[in-house]
Amino acid sequence: MLKNEAKYGLGEVVRHKKHPFRGVIFDVDAVFSNTEEWYDAIPQDSRPRKDQPFYHLLAENDESYYVAYVSEQNLTLDRSGEPVTHPDLGDLFGAFDGRQYPLHFDLN
Repeated sequence: MLKNEAKYGLGEVVRHKKHPFRGVIFDVDAVFSNTEEWYDAIPQDSRPRKDQPFYHLLAENDESYYVAYVSEQNLTLDRSGEPVTHPDLGDLFGAFDGRQYPLHFDLN
């Protein structure tokens, strides 16, 4: 039985280690669960392992807001204390507490 434990949780603010963006985690997959086409579009020497948690982020950079799908190996906690300004945050989360965003609802 495969047991992957996610290092980061819902509502945490994280930063990509290689690319200039950060975001708030709104979902986690225990292992890679995107399309093979998406995976194959990543340069082979940069492809993350599939057997690790992957995170769905409400992401932002200096130019735009978007949803990102990122492997755990490419994330680190964002310790800036700055809120994320993604326009969809209010749909899922409450106010930023300086470290993370609380969920608006209970998980089943």
